[in-house]
Formats: sequence, structure tokens, C-alpha cells
Amino acid sequence: MKKTFIYLAALFAFGSLNTQAQDLVIPQPSTKQIITQELGLGKITLTYSRPNVKGRKVFGQMEPYGLVWRTGANYATTLQFTDEVTIEGQKVPAGEYALFSIPGEKDWTFILNKTAKQWGAYNYKESDDLVRFKVPVMKAPRFNETLTINFVDATNTGCSLLLDWENTEVALHLTTDMDAQVMSNIDKLMQGEKKPYYFASIYYYNHDKDISKALEWITIHDKNQPNAFNVKYWKARIQLKAGDKKGAIATANDGLKLATDENSAEYIRLNKEVIAQAEGR
Repeated sequence: MKKTFIYLAALFAFGSLNTQAQDLVIPQPSTKQIITQELGLGKITLTYSRPNVKGRKVFGQMEPYGLVWRTGANYATTLQFTDEVTIEGQKVPAGEYALFSIPGEKDWTFILNKTAKQWGAYNYKESDDLVRFKVPVMKAPRFNETLTINFVDATNTGCSLLLDWENTEVALHLTTDMDAQVMSNIDKLMQGEKKPYYFASIYYYNHDKDISKALEWITIHDKNQPNAFNVKYWKARIQLKAGDKKGAIATANDGLKLATDENSAEYIRLNKEVIAQAEGR
């Protein structure tokens, strides 16, 4: 009985230690980062781990030229697109992809691989590649200890994915045909019961579309919401762009009064700007 008790006690202690070992969480040497960037009507999500130089020579030694690299540490770096995008002139369907790269002295080859979830590049298969892009190498403006991949020069229609590590920079250029999507959505919604007069008129104004159509829509919306200072502001903006300075001044003055009554400093300023522009001040 005593032996049995000792055996069970030892087994219990081993199990407790094993459980504690399984529960132990330690940080990875390379920290993980997830970044989401809007592009057009969709989003791009970048997930990667960030190694440090730690006094080593990275490109050409630690990461040899001419060999496939996971473009980070731990799991292969991934890019997920909710909508179709164009990268370096090539169409990429919505989906999630591993982002591999082949560093070189003068240029790099970036690879979008259809097997998104994989550790390192150990099981990389060229047959799973979706597309490859060759881009030139740039000298970084400063030394960067930690691998940094980020979205820069971001607009509604494009951005660059910039990789910066050690003394090296490389970039991929992404674009999207946002205008075609938005125009299609406007046409579709204008056939429905709830018509997007306000936002459609603003889009037409901002993207140099048919200004007379924008004025027609904002006028309808203004009649539906006659006491909205933001609507008055946009109607005045559209009138001014359409060449109706007198009408723009009158509408902006109405918006200024409404904004003053509501103590909206922003729209007091904005309506005053329209008046000044219309008066040539």
C-alpha cells in the first residue's frame, strides 16, 4: 500500500510539473506585428515577425542572396486582401498569401504563394506560387535594427509596401480600381428606395464627376434636411464648382448661421472659407 501511495504521489507530482511546463509562455525573440491598411473599398492585412540585426551582417550572409526567404521570422509573412488589387501592374485576386522573397544585391524578387500558413520557407513549393514581382533595391536613409514592413504613401487608390532592414529598402506598389467599384455601387443604389444623394454628390465633387448631377443630388438632400449645416456647406461647395458664385455665397451664409446656432467651430470655418473663395478673397 505504501509503495502504491508513493507511486501515485510521484505520478501526481510529475503530472503537475508537466502541466506547468505546458502552461509556460515565453516571448519569441522576433516580435509579431499585424497591420491593416484600407485600400479602395477593401482592406489589406499584413502579418509578420520582426527579427533584429544583433550585430550581424544580414543580406548576403545571414539571409543569402538568391535563396527564398520567409520575409521575416517564425511563420512566413502573410498578406490578406479582401478585394482584388494590382501589384506592380499584375492583378492579384482577393485571398490570403504567404509573402516570400529572394534578396539580391541589385534587385529582389517578391513571391505571393498560395500556401499562406507555413513555418519559414522549409516547405516552400514554387508550384504553389501565384505571382512574382522583381523590384530594385534602394539604400535605406538610416540603419534599421528591426525588420520593418509598413504601408506608406497611402491613398484611396494606392499605396506602397515598404520593407526596411539593416541598410536595405525594397518596395512593392499596390493599386486598386476603386472608382469603378464606387460608381457601380452608386448606380445600383440610385435604383433603390434609399438613394445615397449626400455621399454620392460628395464623391462626384471630390473625383471630378458630372457636377450638374452632383448639384441635383445635393439639392434634393438639402430639401430633405434643410437645417443641416454640413449639407449647406457641401451644397455651397458644389455650387461654387459649378460656377454659381452667388448661389454658393447664399447657401454658405445659411450654413454659417446654422453652424453658429449649433456652435460648430469646424463648419463655421468651412462655410466662411466657401464665402471667401466665392468672393475672390
